[in-house]
Amino acid sequence: MTKVSGKELLRNPFLNKGTAFTLEERTELGLDGLLPTAVRTLDEQSAIVYAQLDNFTDAYSKQKYLMNIYDQNRVLFYDVVGRHVTELLPVIYTPTIADAVMNYSKDFEKSQDAVYLDVNHPEKIKAALLNGSKNLAEIKLMVITDGEGVLGIGDWGIQGVAISTGKLAVYTVASGLNPQQVLPIVIDAGTNNQQLLDDPFYLGNKHKRITGEDYYPFIETLVNEASELFPDVLFHWEDFGRDNAATILEKYRDKICTFNDDIQGTGVMMSAAMDSVVRITGKPITEHKILVFGGGTAGVGVSDQILLEMTLQGAAEADARKQFYIVDRYGLVTDDMEGLTPGQTQYARSASEFGKPLADLADIIEAVKPTVLIGTSGQPGAFTEAVVKKMAAYNERPAIMPISNPTKLCEAKASDVIKWTEGKALVVTGSPSDPIELNGVTYKIGQANNALLYPGLGFGIVIAKAKRVTDKMLSAAAHGITSLQNLDEPGAAILPPVAQLREASKLVAAAVVQAAIEDGVNGVSISDPAQAVEDAIWKAEY
Repeated sequence: MTKVSGKELLRNPFLNKGTAFTLEERTELGLDGLLPTAVRTLDEQSAIVYAQLDNFTDAYSKQKYLMNIYDQNRVLFYDVVGRHVTELLPVIYTPTIADAVMNYSKDFEKSQDAVYLDVNHPEKIKAALLNGSKNLAEIKLMVITDGEGVLGIGDWGIQGVAISTGKLAVYTVASGLNPQQVLPIVIDAGTNNQQLLDDPFYLGNKHKRITGEDYYPFIETLVNEASELFPDVLFHWEDFGRDNAATILEKYRDKICTFNDDIQGTGVMMSAAMDSVVRITGKPITEHKILVFGGGTAGVGVSDQILLEMTLQGAAEADARKQFYIVDRYGLVTDDMEGLTPGQTQYARSASEFGKPLADLADIIEAVKPTVLIGTSGQPGAFTEAVVKKMAAYNERPAIMPISNPTKLCEAKASDVIKWTEGKALVVTGSPSDPIELNGVTYKIGQANNALLYPGLGFGIVIAKAKRVTDKMLSAAAHGITSLQNLDEPGAAILPPVAQLREASKLVAAAVVQAAIEDGVNGVSISDPAQAVEDAIWKAEY
């Protein structure tokens, strides 16, 4: 194979070291005269990049600057973010990634190694995948989106590709997954966002979304082509609309190695939070009543995953399902409502259970008396003081988890929930929350940041070469996260902080590998899961 050298070397972000090339390397690799005279170490380069961030006054400008480094030098990018992960993770992903999505067409400069698939040309899928993976190592993981349900901001069409790229960056930062083994993919199926259709700068198909039976054959072709090209690949589906997300997951979960972060990832994070709630309250998970405010993909996914935990703890599925209450736009979901999704139907209560329809959240809480309130609605301020105080009136330690992203869509501020419950509430939010001082106690707020989960989950799946993702693997991931927590401390967060991202990912990955072995879905023999994880970690170094 021809050795990459000269300007071509400097344009390859996986090989480029910039000013870190030694004088000897510059002569050997045809770089003489192509770089400034000074030779910098990686430490020096990182310090310079980090210092430059002070020149930017907003998170989105910082994100664009860092992604420019990403385009030039992957080692440097991952070294900088890894050194300052608590500060920079919210910059490269949630919540700042929403700005990158909304401004993608206007600010487009480079593809950042993403693969763009046109729904109108399924015959080009194979060529696109081959082109995108050229000069990379064997592809082990793909993050695929069609941009229909981006975070809490809706349909952004092809611009959702920023999610796929950002998600894979977090995989590497958190777990150490080799960035040459991943492929970010966006399916351009059109968009129903009229703002984009009217935008002369929009880079995607200018037609309404292709849906239903006109859409699923494209997915089938993608699954078949990718599976043939990359036999051990993990399909990670991200930010699809709620109907497509559930349909795709259900169709393929027992056929290929696949995972949907919006459905399963958020659910596992909430299962991890429930693990802590159980430990603090002393009440078994099977005895908790779960009220989920928001009946979309995330809300149903959260319910499904906590339901799974209940059954793993010995409850019959029918009995466990009776512990769940879903609230959607028209109130408490009941079996007489029209237009329910398949997921909502599974959790619909009998229309006669409460004697009348219940629409107001405070009234629903009074009728149901849940122990856990989870917000996945994207309705800011929905958890009012009256709602929160109702939860506290019926529970000594109410679990209140407004996890909608980004911050502006959160159902309640953590500071308000702590204040309104006088510190009794067990709080988890979707975006970062500052510690809260109340009556001499510092309350640290857990963040339902899927970055604590999916990198370790995906990394473990890749290491095990799992044939599929089992329920036990998902459960193992949840318990792996919370094993880090000391819940005896006053005001302790019920989920680990982002500062423990790498440590959490190792624990999750090892637990997932072990579960894969126990379920017999591993494709490679592994005697020591923890050591296998350590051996597989890619390090940001020259």
